[in-house]
Amino acid sequence: MEPSQQRPPVVRLRGAVALLGRFPALSGVDLDVDAGEIVLVRGPNGAGKTSLLRACAGLLRVTSGTAEVLGCDLVADPGSVRPMVGLLAHATHLYDDLDAVENVRFRARAAVGGARPAGLDAEVRAALDRVGFPTRLHDVAVQRCSTGQRRRVSLAAMIVRRPRLWLLDEPHAGLDAAGRDLLDGLLVEAAAAGATVLFASHELDRAEAVAHRSVTLVGGAVHDEAST
Repeated sequence: MEPSQQRPPVVRLRGAVALLGRFPALSGVDLDVDAGEIVLVRGPNGAGKTSLLRACAGLLRVTSGTAEVLGCDLVADPGSVRPMVGLLAHATHLYDDLDAVENVRFRARAAVGGARPAGLDAEVRAALDRVGFPTRLHDVAVQRCSTGQRRRVSLAAMIVRRPRLWLLDEPHAGLDAAGRDLLDGLLVEAAAAGATVLFASHELDRAEAVAHRSVTLVGGAVHDEAST
């Protein structure tokens, strides 16, 4: 029997450099992340954690080095990866005048080029229920919702998009204890279903309990790696 071929990493960065203006937000990152992994990105403020996540999402151009995510060349065509990844950033980027259902539906349709799959509305409401968003607020404009409730709407949008790579920047921020536990469960479930998770957090005790391993960024480059 021939040996099975190992699948390529979901994220493969070699000497990846990305600039914010003239400042090197990433200054030569080397990183592999395999399918099904949950990887925590550690590091002080300004270390490049957010820039790393945005680069993997195709939102920050990698100007030199090698950067491949889900088989897409981020140096040549960063936008090609966007339909396959989900990014939960510091800001929720919700439309204040739309309600929760409308916001999640919009995100889902944007991921498939504006198409409206059958049963989408039921899936949207199920996702909002899954993240503990109150049913009584499904049709209320999100500008009237709390920070934690808005965070849950963004999580529901992530679920409905079904990304192959989850990218999360301080995902526990704004959530109460129950919401944080729920989020941890979602990350574990996503990885068990075959998705890959790369997330940045300062809440190390909680984050390390979920992650398979961690990497530390210092000055825009990976300083070390460790199992958790």
